[in-house]
Amino acid sequence: MHAGFIFATGIENSAPTIEGGRLRMDELEKCGHYKHWRLDFDLVQELGLRVLRYGPPLHRTWLGPERYDWEFADLAFADLHRRNIAPIVDLCHFGVPDWIGNFQNPDFPELFAGYAGAFAQRYPWVQMYTPINEMWICAVFSTLYGWWNEQLRTDAAFVTAIKHLVKANILAMHAILKVRPDALFIQSESTEYFHAESPDAIGPAEINNARRFLALDLNYGRRVDSDMYEYLLDNGMQREEYHFFLQHNLKHHCIMGNDYYQTNEHYVSADGMTRAAGEIFGYAVITHQYYNRYRLPVMHTETNLCQGPAGDEAVYWLKKEWANVLRVRNNGVPLIGFTWYSLTDQVDWDSALRVNAGNVNALGLFDLERRIRPVGVAYRELVKAWEAVLPTKSICLQVPVVMPHEFGGEITSIDPESPASGAIQG
Repeated sequence: MHAGFIFATGIENSAPTIEGGRLRMDELEKCGHYKHWRLDFDLVQELGLRVLRYGPPLHRTWLGPERYDWEFADLAFADLHRRNIAPIVDLCHFGVPDWIGNFQNPDFPELFAGYAGAFAQRYPWVQMYTPINEMWICAVFSTLYGWWNEQLRTDAAFVTAIKHLVKANILAMHAILKVRPDALFIQSESTEYFHAESPDAIGPAEINNARRFLALDLNYGRRVDSDMYEYLLDNGMQREEYHFFLQHNLKHHCIMGNDYYQTNEHYVSADGMTRAAGEIFGYAVITHQYYNRYRLPVMHTETNLCQGPAGDEAVYWLKKEWANVLRVRNNGVPLIGFTWYSLTDQVDWDSALRVNAGNVNALGLFDLERRIRPVGVAYRELVKAWEAVLPTKSICLQVPVVMPHEFGGEITSIDPESPASGAIQG
């Protein structure tokens, strides 16, 4: 059993649709992973990492109710198993298949639970999951900002998306636990804060600061405050739907994964408009706010910064985030892991995937030619230096991770050369 501090990276698998659903922004495609997946797994090992945030492309794998094309997933997950890399499987990252439509579809939660259960049965050695990535961000960008998927801008659409995303996440966890009772669920959720720019902006800032918790409140079965309860009911949630979240949560199986970037803090003006504030409080302060609310073990599941003209900007950001992680740990919070996201540079995140421009964003540990960046070198050294030290700090705060090669159950051997290996399951 591998039970140390979890150092990880991730392979970006966002796939929202834009332009009224006509165009899908598939980051696995844009970043060349379908072509270079074996090399990408080599790079993970080159960094000395044993854990990877990773998931198959939902829109290519899930063809319909109980219809799946496992061809690519079979190849990739067999290779991860061979290498003894433990994936944190990211099943839904900002987009759904065309046949689902978008997050307004009320059938999505039950259908997605079926997909999650089928995945768990096919890869029973997988223990760690993020069923739905950044539920709050997905709902905000799709239904309040009008950028992705639904491309709506109403509170009613937001509440509908949030309740469907969180219900899908919870039902997926239940489905996975039936197959893998010791499954660990690591939410990857954006930790945000809204700063009032003036006294007149205090009200709008307070609303935003309450709303930022909605996805996790519902996911963990935490009662929302009265203002948020009225907001939910005013915008289409039924009392019975709200009580579903109070009664079916799986908080005791969860680790609160939190993401922090320079863009996570916002200024709010009196008219309710928001704009980027840059880093004011920083990771440690905002993580304490979330930890005090949920009292769960924490994992820093995403951060990055562009390598700028000096070439060392991302390295300084890594060092700053790591100092924040140590500060949070030293303050008594059970913080069990850290992730630089992602392994390689990303494409078009400068427009939050709103524009299909092909702009390469220098956010990775490696560039898209798979050459290591200065931050990749720095992360490799950081992992090597700290990996042996952190687990010894506390016997009680070790996560019961079962590495792939330690899994005792039956594993279906999939021969990549076999014509049946990619068979579509109906």
